[in-house]
Amino acid sequence: MERRTAQADPQDELAARLRLLQELSGLGVRALARDAGLSSSSLSRYLSGQTVPPWTVVVTLCRLVKRDPRPLRPLWERRSSNSLPAPPKASRQVQPRPRNDLPRDAPDFTGREAQLAAVLAVVESHRGVVIDGMAGVGKTCLAVHAAHRLAADHPDAQLCVDLHGFTEGRDPLDPDSALRMLLGALDVPSERVPQEGLEELAACWRAELAGRRAVVVVDNAADAEQVRPLLPGAGDSVLLITSRNRLLGLDEVPPVSLDVLSPRESAELLARASGDTGGPEGRLAREPESAAEVVRLCGHLPLALRLAAARLRHRPGWTVGILVERLAEGAGEFDTAFAMSVRQLDRSQARLFRLLGTLPGGSFDAYMAAALADVPLHGARAMLEDLVDAHLVQQPTAGRYRLHDLVHQHARGACARQDSQAERERALGRFLDYCVHAAAAADAAMPVLSPGRLPAAGRPPAELPRFGDKNAAVAWLASEYETMIAAFETAVAVGADTHVCELPRFLRAYFARRCGTTHLNHLFERSLAAAERLGDPLRLAEAYSDLGFARYNAGRMAEAAAAYEAAGLRVSQTGDTRSEAELALRRGYLSWDRGSAEEPLELFRLAGKLYREAGLPAGAAHAAASEAWALLQLGDPEEAARRAREVLDVPHPDPAWPPTLTAHLTLGVAIAEEAPEEASEHLHRALALARADGHVNNEAWSLNCLGVGLRRMGRYEEALASHREALALLDEQFEEHWKVRFLDGYAETCRLAGLPEEALRLHRQALELAPALGYRHEEARAHEGIAALLDDTDPAAAAQHRAAGLSVLGELGAGAR
Repeated sequence: MERRTAQADPQDELAARLRLLQELSGLGVRALARDAGLSSSSLSRYLSGQTVPPWTVVVTLCRLVKRDPRPLRPLWERRSSNSLPAPPKASRQVQPRPRNDLPRDAPDFTGREAQLAAVLAVVESHRGVVIDGMAGVGKTCLAVHAAHRLAADHPDAQLCVDLHGFTEGRDPLDPDSALRMLLGALDVPSERVPQEGLEELAACWRAELAGRRAVVVVDNAADAEQVRPLLPGAGDSVLLITSRNRLLGLDEVPPVSLDVLSPRESAELLARASGDTGGPEGRLAREPESAAEVVRLCGHLPLALRLAAARLRHRPGWTVGILVERLAEGAGEFDTAFAMSVRQLDRSQARLFRLLGTLPGGSFDAYMAAALADVPLHGARAMLEDLVDAHLVQQPTAGRYRLHDLVHQHARGACARQDSQAERERALGRFLDYCVHAAAAADAAMPVLSPGRLPAAGRPPAELPRFGDKNAAVAWLASEYETMIAAFETAVAVGADTHVCELPRFLRAYFARRCGTTHLNHLFERSLAAAERLGDPLRLAEAYSDLGFARYNAGRMAEAAAAYEAAGLRVSQTGDTRSEAELALRRGYLSWDRGSAEEPLELFRLAGKLYREAGLPAGAAHAAASEAWALLQLGDPEEAARRAREVLDVPHPDPAWPPTLTAHLTLGVAIAEEAPEEASEHLHRALALARADGHVNNEAWSLNCLGVGLRRMGRYEEALASHREALALLDEQFEEHWKVRFLDGYAETCRLAGLPEEALRLHRQALELAPALGYRHEEARAHEGIAALLDDTDPAAAAQHRAAGLSVLGELGAGAR
């Protein structure tokens, strides 16, 4: 009986939370079921606790009432672990817009019936399979075909990542980068992605997959260690891995090995790929011996067969015998097919094909190809389509192209033989120039501080992608992330130090949204080394400043201070006002978080002055918003409100622009007592902007400020609900320094709402976190709050805490509350 009760508790609590969601919706069971895409009988069972709903249903119910579902996750997992029935498949109404990165299925997929059946059977039993075999044997084609077959049963996401285990000219993708790319593909906010540690990243990936039914293709794995962190844990997601090697160390994932096609399958693929559907009257049927010789010369390999078939398809005047003659001119099945296909290209097409071999692997678009070959965009598009028709270039998705590893190797070798070193270096330089200038264009569409400097690396390409807004820029950078990192590594390898300095600067805003800080720290460390080699004082000052900001965002405060100190010594020598302003603003953030009071205000005001002198009103608005927020925390709400209103008067096309958000929050809290209706409007406006922008930390910050504002209005129950929602959002985050900022304010609301025990618990939690993280203001506030709560029950302890709080304030030299 006791055991049954223990098992029922999570179920009862989960059902109770679901019933609360129904109450918040204001809908009856039938109406709520209709909006959630459920039957009313199913929803009744979920609300009564008779049945555990799928996680996707929990998410849908939360979204209907604009509540975050993640706090319910532990309850759902505990109950689901004891539930016998498997959760039903998600409907389109639950996940209407799943991510689908799968390449298009091969229209001429041929044979492989036994191998396909084996792949699907292994996936059914083990949720993972390794497809191994020699180069060109069709591993990726089979994996993608199987993934398309599985997509209907795995509707939440269909992903594909190339690990480049065998791409000539570049290192294999490390598991850390692969996991960050996959988590980004699932739109997991950077705040929920661990900053450091492969094990932590892998755990985050498994947790995200556990609540989804996803199919993931992991292409070109070099070894078991590269792919093991990517394996799913609990749940129904599946992984299809391809490799030229047998991954002997991956015992938990069974293999399916591919050999070449059988003679019958090879002949069928040759016919389908060449479009020879004439039956007995077709060319292949009329020349069976020549057709058999084509199959033999291609080694029964699908890639070579498709290349040969493309020649027949586009040469209706050829006999099969002519094709045999052309194939026989080569040496091996791959070089034979490649050389024969390349010979059919015109001069411009052949040159572009060779130059594509200089790219560091991965996918590319027509803009990049045009810059690489120094040709107009429309010409690059036309030539790429011709190369696709010749099966020399693949088109996995609309507008994106890639080279098979073997084709890439052939193109690279041909370029080395036929093009001069000077031409190869010019092409590589144009590629690096394009990456820097395209990244700068994307960065300009989502400015964080002030409009960035125009890139100085190389010359801008004739045409660049255009971005209508920051969302388009973020989406483009997500698709080009791998290419940008490969370009950075290439620039490091060839000593293109200007590109090494500039590219990470134009990726800062994207990294802040999607990639976290660990990788950005690594990039800026190498940028600093490049700046030192260049010996340019301004570049060196900016490199130290950027590294300091990356350190600050990673919570490495002492290292950030050291980097800022080095930047300050150099920026004063350059006379560059923009860089001096940016550094002052950054130092203000660091100084505030380390516990100073007056110094941050001075730095924010200095930054504003310098930005105005530099003619950068956007930067001045950032500084003014930061100044207003600091004034509010230091007990000057009138001046804070005045500065915040000035910021709101600065026009900007992005309503979620950071200074606007900060100003709305500052103003809302500052005027909460004297003008509650206007304050509520500003606070709710900020919350709506943060949610629309998709930044979880800013959403939590807005919720906490709303709680403070509602408390000042005397609306304690609403204030508590807002604080709780903010803390619930942060419970799954990895940066404790965000959480510690909210605890004392939440505790004060609890005290005024008549919840002294909860207030004491929150202050003590803040006191545990604040000293370790270096948040001295929060440490002092926690001591003061505990003292106030203990005055009546334990005067001696209250006195000790009050003395400790005053001691911290004395160390800071601040009398502000």
